[in-house]
Amino acid sequence: MLAISEKNIKVVTNGHVTSPIGFSAGGVHCGLRRSKLDFGWIHSEVPAATAGVYTLNTFEAPPLKVTKASIAKEKKIQTIVVNSAIANSCTGKQGMDDALQMQQLAATQMGVKLDHVAVTSTGVIGVTLPMEKIRQGISSMNEPENYSAEKFETAILTTDTVTKHVAIQFEIDGKTITMGGAAKGSGMIHPNMATMLSFITTDAQVDPDSLQNALRDVTNKTFNMITVDGDTSTNDMVLVLANGCQNNDTLSEDHPQWPQFVHALRVVSENLAKQIARDGEGATKLIEVQVKGAASEKVASQVGKAVISSNLVKTAVYGADPNWGRIVCAVGYSEQPIDPDKVCVSLGHIDVVKNGLPLEFDELEGKKYLEQEQVKLIVDLQDGSAEATAWGCDLSYEYVKINASYRT
Repeated sequence: MLAISEKNIKVVTNGHVTSPIGFSAGGVHCGLRRSKLDFGWIHSEVPAATAGVYTLNTFEAPPLKVTKASIAKEKKIQTIVVNSAIANSCTGKQGMDDALQMQQLAATQMGVKLDHVAVTSTGVIGVTLPMEKIRQGISSMNEPENYSAEKFETAILTTDTVTKHVAIQFEIDGKTITMGGAAKGSGMIHPNMATMLSFITTDAQVDPDSLQNALRDVTNKTFNMITVDGDTSTNDMVLVLANGCQNNDTLSEDHPQWPQFVHALRVVSENLAKQIARDGEGATKLIEVQVKGAASEKVASQVGKAVISSNLVKTAVYGADPNWGRIVCAVGYSEQPIDPDKVCVSLGHIDVVKNGLPLEFDELEGKKYLEQEQVKLIVDLQDGSAEATAWGCDLSYEYVKINASYRT
């Protein structure tokens, strides 16, 4: 887990989605993959207020459609089921029937309302689910030995190399609120969601409409600011479940401590987003692009996305080549109103461009900086006070090898 250093926030050691009160999770191997865990679930003791954001890809997978429709009815979810290996996307009527059956089986197994079950899938596109194996996975959901947050985190992975999880605590109304999260994502990652699933849980009592507004805003500043390879998938979603087990006064935009809750949600989301970016397929480095001095947050965001999405920037970082020309080139094609004569660029603490002109710097020092596991690129537009940050990873030979044989 990447470090968190935030005032008034305590990091839960080895924290997970089950760190908040009233949540459990598990995972099993049901045969979708050769030997790895491939079916997981999260369950709340009570129906939880739920917010969701979803892929912008036109090809929405059936599980995503089922989950969106269910949340729209009561804005509550109690059980989430996830399978890896097969995305159940571009599968037509059969895919929709399978997603609905998956929801029905899970509702019956866990004794919850049908519309309180969220269904998610990730993996290869264009393959139908072997429902006999899905049934086997669902039938294992009540067996105690299958429960642990670690098993859930492992079961949802595809090409990921590590599990991704975090949990924090903070005070609301004098009560200790816990918020946990788990995510998967390694390839097909690009701003506006990607082949990414993220699940955030909290024991706070939260108004669902306010929660939805907060998630939408936070996602634009975190999950939508990462990229690995520029591809946006068909199944992506972020779900936040708030089960109210801490019995605090209901949090909403009118609550005096609402900003503290939203800040906590951003901390968890940003941490998970950065973990996804760092685990990009074949990646060796986490790249952070900080854009400041922008005329608006939109300008800063778009410039940051342009730089972090540049394959030439990503390969330069992989090769530890301090080629700042690739950075200013990306800034220039961001299609934002900037003044090239004001742009400044730094590689971490090393200034390389000032007011659009190159500065003399020690190239060996620049190379040494880019050899670090975490690299920060700073762009100052000198045109205002707005800023934004984007995250991604370097592009290596290994990325091509992984994706050339994804189905084999």
